[in-house]
Order: sequence, then C-alpha cells, then structure tokens
Amino acid sequence: MASVRTLSSRDIQSMRDVGRLAADTLLMVGDHLQPGITTEDINVLVHEYTIAAGARPAPLNYRGFPKSVCTSVNHVVCHGIPAPMTLESGDIINVDVTSVLPARNGWFGDTSATFYIGTPPPLARHVTEIARESLEVGIAVVRPGARVGDIGHAIQSFAEAKGCSVVRDYTGHGIHRVFHDAPSIPHYGTPGTGIILKKGMTFTIEPMINIGHWAVDHLDDDWTVVTRDGSLSAQFEHTILVTKGGCEVLTRRSRPLKNSEDVEWARLGPLASFVPPAPQASDSTNATGA
Repeated sequence: MASVRTLSSRDIQSMRDVGRLAADTLLMVGDHLQPGITTEDINVLVHEYTIAAGARPAPLNYRGFPKSVCTSVNHVVCHGIPAPMTLESGDIINVDVTSVLPARNGWFGDTSATFYIGTPPPLARHVTEIARESLEVGIAVVRPGARVGDIGHAIQSFAEAKGCSVVRDYTGHGIHRVFHDAPSIPHYGTPGTGIILKKGMTFTIEPMINIGHWAVDHLDDDWTVVTRDGSLSAQFEHTILVTKGGCEVLTRRSRPLKNSEDVEWARLGPLASFVPPAPQASDSTNATGA
C-alpha cells in the first residue's frame, strides 16, 4: 500500500492559497455561463484567469490532455474536452478546475461543480442535486480515525436511495504537490474498510452520479467518459484537509455559484457548498461548510 503524505502547517497554508484560487476560478466561470456559450469559451476563460493569477491550469498537457479545464456536458461523466460546442438551455455541465500555485513546483487545488444552462428538465435537476448532496454526505464523515470506506459507503447509500447510481471507475485522490496521489477515495464501498484517515491528509472527494446505470464507456479521444446507457451524469468536487476535530474544505467558496447554487431548487444542506467568509483558522478547526 502506498504511503500517504501528511502536511505541515506551512504546507497547509499553501494548499489553502491554491484552493482559494481554484474556488474563485469556478465562481468566475459560473458568472459567464448562459445559453450560446461554447465549452471552448469556458476553456479560454479558465486559462486566462489562471495565468493572470500567477498560476497554471493543471489539466493542460497533463498526460496529453489538450485543454486547461474539463467540461462535461449532459451524459459526459468526466474529462470532457472543450470544443466549439454551443451550450443550450436545458443542458447541464460539469466544469472541473485544477489550479497549480505557484506555476512552477506549485501546489494543486482541485474543485468542480455542475451548472445549469437555462431551464433544466426534471431529471437534470434531480441528478445534479443528488450529486451536490452526495458530496456533502461524504464530507460529513471525514475525521481522524474514520476510514476511506466510510466515505464511499455514505455516498453510495445516499445516492442509491434516491434512485441514482455511483460511478465505480473514477475516485477521489490524494493531492498536494502531486496532482494524483494516495489515497484513492472510492465513492462506494463498505464501512470500516480502507486506510484510516489522519490529521494532515489532503484529498479530493468527487462523486460522479448517474441517473441511470453506473457503467461508463470511453470515447476514441482517450479522455471523454460517457454513461454507457446515455443517461445524465453530474458531479461536484472539493479538496479536503483532515483536521484534529474533523475536516476543512480547502476549496470552499466565498459566495454562491451562479447558475448552480442560486437556483430556487438547489439543495444546500448543513454542509452547503457556499459558506460565509471567516477568519482563517488553524489546521485543527472543524469545517462548517463544503
């Protein structure tokens, strides 16, 4: 089993800084979304915003990925490649942002959200809101002494009870100065199994929730992942720090996401994705938001 890195107080501050940038980038994207925008427009927005901040977009050229952000529309589960594809009213789109700060030898902050374009149909609303809540359910169990399987079990139990399925092929991952590291965080599983969480660990939780079956296929571009049955899929993601008393969400946002959290049907629970700004706490402070 690969060893899992735990971070120092200085490391944690660097992760907070890049997490804030990733969160702000996602907020900026939400402000621009509307019918008629293309996924390539989103790519340009993310690229220019990230470079202007003295950072770099981690996806660009990562294992050959050709763009600066992943844009996954409707039945695309993850790793959608931006293109001159126009978004229409009724679409849902996941925008997955990973920033590296500083640009050279920097730290990684990874976050994503699913947005509504115009007026979504009922099934799009349902899968998006279950995905949003699934992330909150997973975050709620993170604390020292919990196990990775506890996270996956909580998410799977919730999502399946709501008539949705959890993608098995992709997981959350350790993150710090390495984009993808141990531990792997499956979004399904058995409680009491997997590695024990310890203070100072940082990783992502990023459940991909389908309205149909959990099986996926990969397109010929070697990146784009789609639902095998063509059903809708949605995802939300945060970078998490395990603290002395619970966890801290390093990519928490300073205001609600437009076209996602500001709609009247958004299910923002006790670990709502938006939390009011607060003074930075020490690495032993419990999180109050996702």
